[in-house]
Amino acid sequence: MVLRLLMRYLANNEQLIQRMADSYPMRRAAQLVVSLMYRSKSLAREQGLHEMTPERFKSFVKMFKNNVQQELEGVKRQLKNKKNN
Repeated sequence: MVLRLLMRYLANNEQLIQRMADSYPMRRAAQLVVSLMYRSKSLAREQGLHEMTPERFKSFVKMFKNNVQQELEGVKRQLKNKKNN
């Protein structure tokens, strides 16, 4: 309750928000977010992902998830084998 009250006060403090917005770390973080957004957008265009139908996108995500799980299981087995040797 106290934390919520404190956070509400800080969020409504216009001077504090302005000082934070003008700070280097906040500006740099915003630059990085925008840069990542444009990079991902250009990569999606190169890979043809922006023209993907929702069903195709779902299957792509499902395949990606399965591949990641298989790789994790393979790494676990390798670590287990190294530990036993």
